Amino acid sequence: MSRLFFGLEIPADIKQRLLKVNAPVPGAKWQSLEQLHITLLFLGDVEQGRITELCDAVRDIPVEAFELEVTGLGCFGQPRSPRNLWAGVQPPEPVQVLHDALKASLAGLRYTPESRPFRPHITLARFRKQRGSVEELLASHGDSAFGYFAVSDIVLFESNQGHDGSVYTVVERFPLADPS
Repeated sequence: MSRLFFGLEIPADIKQRLLKVNAPVPGAKWQSLEQLHITLLFLGDVEQGRITELCDAVRDIPVEAFELEVTGLGCFGQPRSPRNLWAGVQPPEPVQVLHDALKASLAGLRYTPESRPFRPHITLARFRKQRGSVEELLASHGDSAFGYFAVSDIVLFESNQGHDGSVYTVVERFPLADPS
């Protein structure tokens, strides 16, 4: 079994800017440079024999390449006791279109999508039981711009638990349609 998800890679320069948000907040487990990405669709544990059919289903997804800006911070949960701290993306619509197209492409493969609503973001920190406030971070970086980047492909990632958290490995890349 492989733990898989579709996502978008973030350019290194934007990742470096995002890492500067890191601050001492009780309970925060900050993501490393290698862990920063945008999850499009989490698949969970997938049998090795099904990976080829997943790849075939999304190989020619009818979505054009687009640009995104990484901007602002937010959190899931209350700022005084968050579950996650994240950076946002603008505009969110093309990422939502890509998410929906992936779900539609996989619909015939007996895949059960997550029930949580999709919200494009880049997780910066996760919080365990002891959760410190991120109110100060939200106030100081809530409108920060971290950079623009072109989204020209999606990636199928494998996630493995490592000593310092999840380790993501690229399984395959899928180019998006050329907008011209």
